[in-house]
Amino acid sequence: MPRALRRLVHLMLFCPLSKGLQSRLPAIKVKYLLLAWLGILIISWIVYMQYASYAELCRGHVCQMVICDHYRRGIISGSSCKALCDQKTLTLHRCMSTSSTHQVYIGLWKDRPVVIKCGIEDPVNIDGVPETLPRPEMSLFDKPTRGTSMDEFKEMLHSFLKANLGEQPSLSALVDRVITLADVNQDGKVSLAEAKSIWALLHINEFLLMVALQEKEHSPKLLGFCGDLYVTERVSHSSLYRLKVPHYLETVVPEALSSGLNHWLAPSWPRRARITIGLLEFVEEVFHGSYGSFLICDASPHHVGYNSKYDCKMANLRSVASEAVCNTEVVQPNLAKVCMLLQDYLLFGAPSDLRGDLEKQLRTCVTLSGLASQMEVHHSLVLNNLKTLLWKKISNTQISDAFSRRHAGLVPFSSANSQKIGSVIHGLKLDVVHVSSELVQRAAPRKVTEMREGRREGRGTAQRLSE
Repeated sequence: MPRALRRLVHLMLFCPLSKGLQSRLPAIKVKYLLLAWLGILIISWIVYMQYASYAELCRGHVCQMVICDHYRRGIISGSSCKALCDQKTLTLHRCMSTSSTHQVYIGLWKDRPVVIKCGIEDPVNIDGVPETLPRPEMSLFDKPTRGTSMDEFKEMLHSFLKANLGEQPSLSALVDRVITLADVNQDGKVSLAEAKSIWALLHINEFLLMVALQEKEHSPKLLGFCGDLYVTERVSHSSLYRLKVPHYLETVVPEALSSGLNHWLAPSWPRRARITIGLLEFVEEVFHGSYGSFLICDASPHHVGYNSKYDCKMANLRSVASEAVCNTEVVQPNLAKVCMLLQDYLLFGAPSDLRGDLEKQLRTCVTLSGLASQMEVHHSLVLNNLKTLLWKKISNTQISDAFSRRHAGLVPFSSANSQKIGSVIHGLKLDVVHVSSELVQRAAPRKVTEMREGRREGRGTAQRLSE
């Protein structure tokens, strides 16, 4: 080791100690040296684990190579194929993958930030356990076969969508939407390569939901596809929390430390309230959609994002599934799962005059059980109360200016919900009148006045509920 380098190491390790202290406590030199080596070992281990995880999870170059090979051989087609394979204007940059069979990259398409996703859902074996190996590439694009007519392809699409979304009166409109999406050249015809590409993509749960929820405000927008690769808009913040501890450090880093850092880095409370209102609106959107109801299987903060204006955008729809394909009994509805997430996200930093009511509303929300379709009115009332409570608090702040028009007349119920609630309120009125009249007839004369007052109070309660 050169003399100058030795002197530099000596200064870095032993300068904090005076010479007199070093002479009296020579063992301190050894302790400093051990601490330095321990720090080097820890840093080296973290770098190695990060590189190993990247090498295992990030295989975007392989995905691009396979996609472009299929495209040049005429097997697949899509609106993004030329940009990805020929023009090179669609490029992959930062890897965000959490699974080796589902590649997620942040990239650029004509200088526009996008998210590029490539891969398929793992196949499921007979026991319901995902297989470890992905499906062979060529089997992805084996349907429809050559000679399939347009009518036969539409029938294939209708049967597939019916099996995955249930019997819906609007399935024909969804089939037409898929056909329009597949027609890359917009010539009114669907080629075999285009049909094979869209058929493979529909087997990806997230892509199917993006097509079904395309007009919804809080779902990511689909920008293009090529084979089983698809491009979506980029959400500025892909998680509710900015800090995510790597999986290999979860056992080392205390949960209280990571939670405290996330609370410190989180947006201000009014902005979090705005994001929460958008998340609750998404719960409404997936509950009563045009193509059936959907269940949020995992309400993770890493699946919910927001843009630069603090509008909620779902960053990942892989955890959302159609109610028609769920074979198990649903114990906890979407709203209860979301409220469990909001207990940590929304309560810290909440205004003191609102915290008590907010805790009460979230506690009521978390205890909801059963399918929302079985308790539709009750679930809608709980959701409405929570949204109204938040909106009233932020309605006079600058956070609300950008979307005050949309929320000025806050009407969170769908028309179907409003009709059902109206029928319930009407039933309450009739029941109150019927019971009161019966009690008046049976009661003693001195109680008649009290019964009539009770009837008027009952009607007043029903009227206030209606308001």
